[in-house]
Amino acid sequence: MIRVGVVGATGYAGAELVRIIAGHPDASLTVLTSRQYAGEPFETIYPAMKGLIDLNCEVFDNNSICSKTDVIFLALPHKLPMAFVPDLLKNGKKIIDLSADFRFSDPATYEAVYQLHTSKDLLSQSVYGLSEVFTDQIKNADLVGNPGCYPTSVILPLYPLLKSDLIDVSTIIADSKSGASGAGRSLSLATHICEITESFKAYKVTGHRHKPEMDEILTAAAGKPVDITFIPHLLPMSRGMESTIYAGLKKSVTPDEIHNCLADFYSGCPFVRIYDHGIATDTANVRGTNFCDIGFVLEKDKDRIIMMSVIDNLVKGASGQAVQNMNLMLGMDETVGLKAMPYPI
Repeated sequence: MIRVGVVGATGYAGAELVRIIAGHPDASLTVLTSRQYAGEPFETIYPAMKGLIDLNCEVFDNNSICSKTDVIFLALPHKLPMAFVPDLLKNGKKIIDLSADFRFSDPATYEAVYQLHTSKDLLSQSVYGLSEVFTDQIKNADLVGNPGCYPTSVILPLYPLLKSDLIDVSTIIADSKSGASGAGRSLSLATHICEITESFKAYKVTGHRHKPEMDEILTAAAGKPVDITFIPHLLPMSRGMESTIYAGLKKSVTPDEIHNCLADFYSGCPFVRIYDHGIATDTANVRGTNFCDIGFVLEKDKDRIIMMSVIDNLVKGASGQAVQNMNLMLGMDETVGLKAMPYPI
């Protein structure tokens, strides 16, 4: 049985990790840490787990967590993981970091968006954890930088088309919408129920810190610089994410050619579902699951494609993909512990 620790277990992503790993047949939760709730039973913080999770939250201690775990998930704010990871790696642990600290290959790009990076030497060792794209590298990794939710929803539909040189990279616009849980569990006026109920708004227009993450990966796919226009929006719902992506095509193509490009690239990828031309995707169909559903429409006589991508921002956009990466790192079937059926209604 794989011993698993979740550092930062009481945030939304951390709690989702606890939920998923608790149902994993080959993994056992052995450590949950929380600075705010140290000493408290996890089930008192999340009563939904009453009678299901019998662990108390602990203060993070490197020696203690290394003695009790094989795999460690870091569900912490940016900057904290880079201080912990070097010692955890020295102790032979497999690490999946859900912050942005190990998502970038270029430290200058990270520092331009976040802050000074104190473990730059590990960026070349870390693998970007987009499970369907970097599968082989993840299988051989000790450290994975789990992607952000917005990047997952945007990169998955675009990557195959860029690899096939079908898209004019100067035309990409990603119009994305997220449920409020994407902002985390900390109190904020912006996500107060009175601020978001019966409301829909864009935020951080052209200035969101996930954009450089997307640009770096999409540039690698295209083999040339990609600088997308990305506009995030806040939806008045707890979870779910939809990205509508617009791009000019470099040549006229048929719906079948686009469908085949996507289906061939994601052949054998159980969590990516490709819809037929003209069928819109819906966040309700992926709620609580690790699926990414991708639909598309070709605008007649315009050589333009509109792609629609939906994920659960806490599952495929964070914790589910993190567990998928753990499975790959440990040589297991990537679907283990992630086979939750979607809600039909």
